[in-house]
Amino acid sequence: MNYYIKTYGCQMNVHESEKIANILVELGYQECTDMSTADIIVFNTCCIRGTAEDKIKAHIGEVKHIKKANPNLIVAVCGCMSQQEGVAQSLLNRFPFINIVLGTTNLHLLKERIAQVKNSKRYANTDYCHHAELESYRTSTPNGWVNIIYGCNNYCTYCIVPHVRGREQSRQEDNIVDEVTQLLENGYKEITLLGQNVNSYGKDLNDGSSFAGLLNRLAELPYRYRLRFITSHPKDLSDEVIDAIARHDNICKSIHLPVQSGSTDILRRMNRRYTREDYIALVDRIRASIPNVGITSDIMVGFPNETEQDFFDTLDLVNRVRFSSLFCFIYSRRKGTPAYSMDNQVSIEVKRDRIKRLITTQNIITNQVSQEYHGKVYEILVEDRNDKYDNTYCGRTDCGRLVNFGCDTDLIGQFVNVRIRKSASATLWGDLVMDG
Repeated sequence: MNYYIKTYGCQMNVHESEKIANILVELGYQECTDMSTADIIVFNTCCIRGTAEDKIKAHIGEVKHIKKANPNLIVAVCGCMSQQEGVAQSLLNRFPFINIVLGTTNLHLLKERIAQVKNSKRYANTDYCHHAELESYRTSTPNGWVNIIYGCNNYCTYCIVPHVRGREQSRQEDNIVDEVTQLLENGYKEITLLGQNVNSYGKDLNDGSSFAGLLNRLAELPYRYRLRFITSHPKDLSDEVIDAIARHDNICKSIHLPVQSGSTDILRRMNRRYTREDYIALVDRIRASIPNVGITSDIMVGFPNETEQDFFDTLDLVNRVRFSSLFCFIYSRRKGTPAYSMDNQVSIEVKRDRIKRLITTQNIITNQVSQEYHGKVYEILVEDRNDKYDNTYCGRTDCGRLVNFGCDTDLIGQFVNVRIRKSASATLWGDLVMDG
């Protein structure tokens, strides 16, 4: 029996697809790369933007002819999109060939629901429950994803995530340490801690746990490895976390710190709970403690009421902070969020103009920052081959920059030194530095 998983969205979804895969492997399925040969197809969905949902629904629709050719095919839809109010039933009505719909906290039910489907039943469950501790069928070696906190309490006015992921639930610290230790014993060389807001870790446990404490404990494990994390909310990034990153060589000097806008007025409307001045001061503190840090961010344009001056404030912040790289988005209205019904929605023409200017500004900065790497040697963890080029491998520096280099030997999972000789936007190219 074959399984095929189609994953959309963030790193959290990528890791949850590993958990789905483990359930299917335990049931005797094996992965296939051709959807038409699958006995079960799972769509692990995202709903952060309307365009994402439209794409997913189009892909689900494409399964109709596969199901017609193979009536025993099981089709499951999981994740954020299906967790939205009313969406599960809507999916079942629109796509009668779907057998299973599960929400963000119901993945542990997949095994028994597959058994029910084989008895000619359809099943949907999106009721919130406590996240179960599920094993993963790891696919991202040498990196291992590890959840530390689920959900989000921030309720930014544009964001659907708290409505589909629920409120924050931190895992027990000992369970996290045990999982990381097991991965390191199995040869993993990098661990990425996951959460909608990792800085909130431990606040709901009432046992003294904190993100800074967790970082310190993990960094002191007796293995050679790198520790990364995503994502940080600027309002919660404490001096203790900054100190932990600065203190430990094996915590990567790379922080993804979404600002979303450079306008204090827009940040207030977004319910981000910091000002542009707060954000700039935080970046200054980070760089004072971690001089070679790589800071990346998310910015959206076209939020309701965003004026041209608000957008200029965003461009000004980008020029001041000089991010290593930037993920740029056009604001997408999401039903169920306060911003959906706000007055003064920005036209799509203005949004497109602003995002072009934002991308142009950041591309100039990225190219300038990349020039600073030329001629220097950096240690990278080799993550994979770059199949676009012969005998080419890739990995990341400690501060998160992607590096390509040529080599005839498979070095995946090893730490190597590479001298940077050129760059192409955010990607660096270099030559392997041999010992001696």
